[in-house]
Amino acid sequence: PSGVMAFRYPEARRDLNQVDDYHGTKIPDPYAWLEDPDSPETMAFVEKQNQLTMPYLEGCAVRARFQQRLTELYDYPKFSCPYKRGSRYFYFHNAGLQNQDVLYVQDSLDAPASVFFDPNSLSEDGTVALKMGRLSEECEYFAYGLSSAGSDWVTLRFLNPVSLAPLPDVLERVKFSCLAWTHDARGIFYNCYPPQDGKADGTETTSNINQKLFYHRIGTEQSDDVLVAEFPDHPKWHSSVTVSDDGRYAVLSITEGCRPVNRLWYCDLQALPDGIQGLLPWVRLVDDFEAQYSYVTNEGSVFTFRSNLDAPRYRLINIDIQNPDRQNWTTLIPQHEKDVLGFVSCVNQRHLLVNYVHDVKDVLQLFELSSGRLLRELPLDVGTIAGVSCKKKHSEFFYKFTSFTTPGIIYHCDLSRPDPEPRVFREVEVKGINQEDFLTSQVFYPSKDGTSIPMFLVHARNLERDGTNPVFLYGYGGFENSIQPHYNVAYLLFVRHLGGVLAVANIRGGGEYGLTWHKAGTLDRKQNCFDDFQSAAEFLIRERFTSASRIAINGASNGGLLVAAACMIQQPQLFGCVVAEVGVLDMLKFHKFTIGHAWTTDYGCADDPEQFQWLIKYSPLHNLPEAPYSGPPYPAVLLLTADHDDRVVPLHTLKFCAALQRGVGGSPQQRQPLLLRVDTRSGHGAGKPTAKAILEDTHIFAFIAETLKLDWKD
Repeated sequence: PSGVMAFRYPEARRDLNQVDDYHGTKIPDPYAWLEDPDSPETMAFVEKQNQLTMPYLEGCAVRARFQQRLTELYDYPKFSCPYKRGSRYFYFHNAGLQNQDVLYVQDSLDAPASVFFDPNSLSEDGTVALKMGRLSEECEYFAYGLSSAGSDWVTLRFLNPVSLAPLPDVLERVKFSCLAWTHDARGIFYNCYPPQDGKADGTETTSNINQKLFYHRIGTEQSDDVLVAEFPDHPKWHSSVTVSDDGRYAVLSITEGCRPVNRLWYCDLQALPDGIQGLLPWVRLVDDFEAQYSYVTNEGSVFTFRSNLDAPRYRLINIDIQNPDRQNWTTLIPQHEKDVLGFVSCVNQRHLLVNYVHDVKDVLQLFELSSGRLLRELPLDVGTIAGVSCKKKHSEFFYKFTSFTTPGIIYHCDLSRPDPEPRVFREVEVKGINQEDFLTSQVFYPSKDGTSIPMFLVHARNLERDGTNPVFLYGYGGFENSIQPHYNVAYLLFVRHLGGVLAVANIRGGGEYGLTWHKAGTLDRKQNCFDDFQSAAEFLIRERFTSASRIAINGASNGGLLVAAACMIQQPQLFGCVVAEVGVLDMLKFHKFTIGHAWTTDYGCADDPEQFQWLIKYSPLHNLPEAPYSGPPYPAVLLLTADHDDRVVPLHTLKFCAALQRGVGGSPQQRQPLLLRVDTRSGHGAGKPTAKAILEDTHIFAFIAETLKLDWKD
């Protein structure tokens, strides 16, 4: 009947006295109380939301079938590239449904493998994850970092790689850290934060500042660690050390925020008469934030860096630290006229393994280190290099290829052989998924300002373009992250059993075409990202793939901002369903919590009067309609967050949900659900156990099928 609300949403208290003044503009923040994750009132709000959402998600018509099929198809063996340390090989393997990948070791590539480290033994529910691991140069020690319940906080521990016996050393308060062994294996460089008031378990919102760089000697207490670099005048700086291939230099990269620029300092470890005893005598090779320099290798005093200095698509440069003046720097491999120079690794002493990204597809080539001459191209299908392992001193390398329909092919190549051809080392097949059933294509469509935007499409070979196919449209568009083809079983189920089209739009803000593309979607140009994404939907409708009511849009983190904000609020009639995961939704206050201050390089900051004007225009929380709302109904909305997300804290999603349910949810025209799912013992996404990942994907796609009225097709 008309006038009856389809859903009864929990009442959330509005504090009308909470008003913030931004440069003379008064902005109410009635749900600011939801910023306290530990208050009984916040916990009750979360509880009530889950009591509404969970029965709905569990009751969706395709939920049981999707979960069963997803579990079956997820159950295939997964492998990483092997990497060599000392004379042994190490690789990650998951038999199929293990919550966490297991690290294995073997004496040679044909020798039997044995378990080296199994994170699954550390928790019942699989929520303790191996966040980082580093074997010392000749395999004397293994350093590993564990995180719990999805938090960014890491505890570092150590073990003996031969006996597998644990060492007593424990390092706490580690976060966003490097891990670099000195070649004498006496110790390791790492970063940690000073102690803070209150808890630090991933549920707090305290700002992360004053990170320091330490050197830990094996067999000593953390309290005895040597402070080797700190920046008391620059609390937001982050640092990271790489030990050079020859073991002689510590190369220090310093960043502030997420811009692809860094300072570059180094220290000659050989020149320290008593070893590492205190703050290192850093030599400042580059002491500004004008460009990015990433260490590739060095031949004596000549260092090779990947850099975007005067090269938005990146190039390789050589710097001789004995003649460090900028006029003496030389170009080893110039910037390509169109393609972006991706990762570069040194292998077999004198070769460079070089990756280029050509229209979002990976190319892999072998160059000569001394001359920068191209030696050969390595065979690669259309898709993505998902992993590479090699070391300068070893003659062999491995690379792993993946695409939307290929889970993983690992290639092995030994350059010391007379015929160094890459050979298939391991190929995984997924039973029940037939690659021939799917067609992957790339299209280019115009955005609002005429810019040509690439987009991948995956659908059934015999798809009819009759305007009725459901679409799952995914985007990110930030922080110079490129969204390349990747294998996702849930996507393929949507295509195969829900008759859908997968569309991945490579919008501006990412790094798909280098720095220029990235900058075109940041700061006062952020609206370009939203225009690019809305234009993707319009293109799919125009080309008769689908119609507006059949489009589901999805994004996570910065992509959560993309779909919730911009797109749903700016054009609610253009979409049928919105799934926003762990989104940045309060653009006026994001910089106040955990590591949010680092994102001001992409977004700007409301503390600045000019930047406040950019942010208030699109901030999702501040552009939702007020009650009573009488405009066009909104698409179905599913918001997702997690209690241990200390990257994008849950308060963004909680405040947004309260405002959305009151404003739009109170409208009699609004028939589609506006729901919030809050996971527990879970974080921003990294290290998520398989069981949780399967359940989350099931809930997302069951919700899409339910709200877009899709039937399961066998």
